[in-house]
Amino acid sequence: MNDYRLTIRLSAALRRRLKDTARRNGTRESEIVRGAVERQFAAEDEELTAYERASKAGLIGVVRGAGRDLSTNPKYFDGFGRS
Repeated sequence: MNDYRLTIRLSAALRRRLKDTARRNGTRESEIVRGAVERQFAAEDEELTAYERASKAGLIGVVRGAGRDLSTNPKYFDGFGRS
């Protein structure tokens, strides 16, 4: 894994809280910060609509070579949903 080093500025109060929490939990300050960043991204992902998630995953696009009425013409649905 290639780690990336990032420098951030914290207020004195926030720095004390970070340091105290790390000491109390027996962990490193960087682990607490990484966890906070990961939780923030997870929270943002929860707010995405189904369309936004599909788009972000690259599941939305154009099907080349298909008919222009692919989603509306019943002839394309023959056998759809059958195993």
